[in-house]
Amino acid sequence: MQESMAELFLHSPQTHILLLPLLLLPLLYFIISKHLIKKPRNPPLPPGPTPCPFLATIHLLKPLTHVSLAQLSQTYGPLISLKLGMETLVVASSPAAAVEILKTNDRTFSARTVPHAVPLTASEIERLSFWGDALSDHLKNVRAICRAELFSAKSLEAQRRLWQEKVAEMVGSLRTKEGAAVDLGRVVFATVVNVFGNVLFSEDIVGVEEERCCNEVRGFLRGIIQAISAPNLADFYPLFVGKFDPHGLRKKHRESSERMWGLWERVVRERRRSAEAELKNRDFLDALISRGFTDEEINKLFEELLTAGIDTTTSTINRTMLELLSSPESMIKLQQELHSVLNQDSLTDFPLEQLPYLQACVKETLRLHPPAALLLAHRARETCLVMNYTVPRDARVLVNVWAIGRDPTVWEEPVEYRPERFLNSTRDFKGNDFELLPFGAGRRICPGLPMAAKIVPFLLAWLVYSFDWSLLDATVDETFRATSQMVQPLLLIPRARKMSPE
Repeated sequence: MQESMAELFLHSPQTHILLLPLLLLPLLYFIISKHLIKKPRNPPLPPGPTPCPFLATIHLLKPLTHVSLAQLSQTYGPLISLKLGMETLVVASSPAAAVEILKTNDRTFSARTVPHAVPLTASEIERLSFWGDALSDHLKNVRAICRAELFSAKSLEAQRRLWQEKVAEMVGSLRTKEGAAVDLGRVVFATVVNVFGNVLFSEDIVGVEEERCCNEVRGFLRGIIQAISAPNLADFYPLFVGKFDPHGLRKKHRESSERMWGLWERVVRERRRSAEAELKNRDFLDALISRGFTDEEINKLFEELLTAGIDTTTSTINRTMLELLSSPESMIKLQQELHSVLNQDSLTDFPLEQLPYLQACVKETLRLHPPAALLLAHRARETCLVMNYTVPRDARVLVNVWAIGRDPTVWEEPVEYRPERFLNSTRDFKGNDFELLPFGAGRRICPGLPMAAKIVPFLLAWLVYSFDWSLLDATVDETFRATSQMVQPLLLIPRARKMSPE
């Protein structure tokens, strides 16, 4: 009886009328939620060119990538996005955009995008490399050691006598070549690499006159720099992850690294044997051994310090010399300042604070020719807002400091070399003025900035003070001036101005 009553209820027309709205409710809810209820949406990505299939926007990047990106920013704005393969790239090209990346959202962008060419696993990167997480205990510890033992005011003052010795050797070597063409880059490179060698492990790395050895060491360094900076499909397509090396860049990096380690492996072995008796912390290597660093950790740390420091120092001095020779009035002003302050008989007195025009020349070079035009790529830890645009998690983020340094809304006559612009200005390159960021800012600022800020003007001053210089070839290609790194040798002819300092 109950079953028949249920059947009658289910099959009656009245029941169908009652059930129909209930059955339609899910469909009605879907329609309303889909079309009538406005859901909160993330703001769009920063503007940028429309990607094409497979290549996305890779084809828009020319060999001078920083120049291509600067041109795109003129079309799309100070914060742009591009699709490179399967990766999202965001580029900041104005001081305001740089502030949001390097200051406002500093923690979010404190991770690095590690080039596939770096021949380390993810765990090795976190354990051994400056490419690791800025918030990791390892990198905090290494940065603290470098600050204390290499880049503190006390450490830099202790290094001064060493700098004086190496600069005196450089000046003496150049005097023997008076009137002949010299590759200034090679001479400066040999001096800088020996400064680093003595600071790190108390030995010269190359002989000032040993051209073959010098070129070999330059080859190691450039091999690493070229490997991590060259376009690499493996950086843009996940199918290339792992050991697959489409361009051989990972292999090139590994081989260059291993050859570089050979420069100090003997010293490390000998120092460990002597360390069993007593360590006196006479150089950076002793400090690392006393803290229990392994050979693997020492090799990687020395490699990255040399790679980051030597090439940038050398290129900045080369660039400044080229700009001064192209601007005779600036050269004369600098020579007059140096001769009014420096002592021809001694390198020990070098009052940088009394040499404002020298400092202005270095700043102007770093504005026009930052050694790393795009800095190193940051990575977004999480999705965030920048200038009211969405930057997705794991996007790679670049700051085009080359474009910022030539921004006509910031700098008057931006492509002209005019050191005078800094004489009555408080702008500096130490990470607080976002119009001038050759060393970056925030958590990822270059740890070697304090050393670079002193050794570059020191070397430059004695080159200009000791010699009159002329270009072997008076005509210099404009591309040569526009590139971030100088690929042609800078051939100059020195003529002694005064007796070289001892």
